[in-house]
Amino acid sequence: MSSNAIHWFRFSSPQNFYRLAGRLWPVFAALAAVLTLVGLWIAFFVAPTDAQQGEGYRIIFVHVPASQMSMFIYMVMAAWAGVGLVFNTRLSSMMASALAPTGALFAFLSLVTGSLWGKPMWGTWWVWDARLTSELILLFLYMGFLALQSSIDDPRRADKACAVLALVGSVNVPIIYFSVKWWNTLHQGASVSLSKAPSMAAPMLWGMLIMVLACWMYTVAIAMARVRSIILDRERHTEWVKHAME
Repeated sequence: MSSNAIHWFRFSSPQNFYRLAGRLWPVFAALAAVLTLVGLWIAFFVAPTDAQQGEGYRIIFVHVPASQMSMFIYMVMAAWAGVGLVFNTRLSSMMASALAPTGALFAFLSLVTGSLWGKPMWGTWWVWDARLTSELILLFLYMGFLALQSSIDDPRRADKACAVLALVGSVNVPIIYFSVKWWNTLHQGASVSLSKAPSMAAPMLWGMLIMVLACWMYTVAIAMARVRSIILDRERHTEWVKHAME
């Protein structure tokens, strides 16, 4: 057991993780591409037309995965940032930095696709609904994380400041998730739940799940690729990076 623990612990070194990420990110990128193609094919050509929302409902095959990933990535980012803050581990802070742009992208996609869906369904592009407003706050938190990181020259000081922001902002994630239960909102509740049967046809459900999985694969792939760039930048004065760049 101790040998396995040591084996995994060695990947906490930026040098070792750089090599591991280099082997893994192409695999996850390929999986993301395949799953996205399959998911979109099901979404546009297999899933039936919704009886109430018509063809416009198909935007949910992008909107729902984007919304879920925007929340999940923030919590993972905050967890990595928190570990880096408490234990002063370099790789943890690098992982948080690598995840932030992807989380911001998904939060932006969630808001844009939500507006595209809301216009025909609600008759307006935007309402100050509890879920929409809290999702907008999430996008601002991501942007604040990125802006704060770029405004501080010392990477270690930037990591600590960003970690505090990420941890404080994590309070917003459960607000997003439970907003439709806590307040009387226009946003519909979850169509898929672990506690009850799904309220959608099987092809719709499979298309949704495959798109969610595609977003997971994309997130892992892009985070692995981005953290490699961050490692090279922050460790550029070390001998192993100099040899890797030759």
